[in-house]
Amino acid sequence: MKENIETTGFENGLTILTDKMPDVRSVTLGFFFRKGSRVEPDELNGISHFIEHAVFKGTAKRTALQIAIETDRLGGNLDAFTMHEETGFAIKVVDHQLEKAFDLLADMLANPLFDEKELKREQRVIIEEIKMTEDSPEDILGEIFNEKLFPNHPLGFSIAGTPKTVRTFNREATRKYHAETFNAQNLIIAAAGNVEHAQIVELADKFFGQNSTNKIQNPKSKIQNPQIAAPIVIKKNKNLEQAHLIIAAPFVDAKSERRYAADILANALGGGTSSRLWQKIREEKGLAYSVGASAAMYQDCGVFSIYAGTSPKQTEEVLDISIAEVRKVVRDGITIEELELLKEQTIASILLGLEDSSVRAGTLARLEMVHGRQISLEETLEKIKAVSLEEIQELAKEFFQTEKIAFGALGNLNGLKIKRERLEI
Repeated sequence: MKENIETTGFENGLTILTDKMPDVRSVTLGFFFRKGSRVEPDELNGISHFIEHAVFKGTAKRTALQIAIETDRLGGNLDAFTMHEETGFAIKVVDHQLEKAFDLLADMLANPLFDEKELKREQRVIIEEIKMTEDSPEDILGEIFNEKLFPNHPLGFSIAGTPKTVRTFNREATRKYHAETFNAQNLIIAAAGNVEHAQIVELADKFFGQNSTNKIQNPKSKIQNPQIAAPIVIKKNKNLEQAHLIIAAPFVDAKSERRYAADILANALGGGTSSRLWQKIREEKGLAYSVGASAAMYQDCGVFSIYAGTSPKQTEEVLDISIAEVRKVVRDGITIEELELLKEQTIASILLGLEDSSVRAGTLARLEMVHGRQISLEETLEKIKAVSLEEIQELAKEFFQTEKIAFGALGNLNGLKIKRERLEI
């Protein structure tokens, strides 16, 4: 895989990455900014997500309607997203449409109008989006829980902001933050598919190469190191049929050499239908339809979490089973059979992803952001194969400790109280 990857760096900080896939007729073109919601000042919470929306509302060359029509003409597969540590825009097109797709995305991101009337309308749209989150029990529990898990830290704030902050995003504030943050210094342009590296470099130079405003640095974009708490959060909502619960603990960060083992550990507990939690809670006990575990890894910290939805009267049983399974892994580790299965599952997922230009373009950008280099497929597979039973158990012992376990629940819980002793590992 790596032999088809080319990289070019501009003096202003712009990075170009391409991964040539000569046997396909598609290209995924992505503009990925190294900044997400966690670098926003508190009073501007949600402005990255707001800008993600606002760039679709017109440029000097295109109206909002023309952007929509052109997107549909190119195939309509344009995805934009805001996360805590990145903001991205990606489009997948037929290879001969690449230049048109580049012109569209680059124009939107380099030359947005930020018309005041359009911004007011988008404020209302995003406030409705926030209300949608409030209607989703899983999402609202996640936001309540994260706020307590990362106290007074941007990782605990909503990516979309609050209605109060969103209403302050006028043209002046939006233009200023866009110039400071959404510029070439923070930009990675990644393309995968039937693409020529030189063409992307030439197009990038046209839009982002010499513009002096692209060198502005946001003075407030300082990463704050989080202190992860271990809260017990229980919120009653008598209108819900199910209770939703989260069990969490600190975990390795995205740069850690132990990230491969950490992923396998999370998958052993709840990553698939053969995982311990799925088999015990869903298949053996029939206590939940949805149950699983995952690892969220940021550049300086990580969070392991278990999620389940069950009837309120079964909440404590699901909690006890989950804690018991975590305890077993800490005390006994996992079996060699589980480890080999999980390695095969992980490797298969990676290899299948190589067939998708969208996956490959996203991977180029993430590796550049987190590691500052492209990690070869061979290196990745070797690291996965090298994960040992001892490494898995050492991780479990280090992070799954009673005083580090956090718990959150939302539902018609009728005075449910959980003490720290209930979470004993």
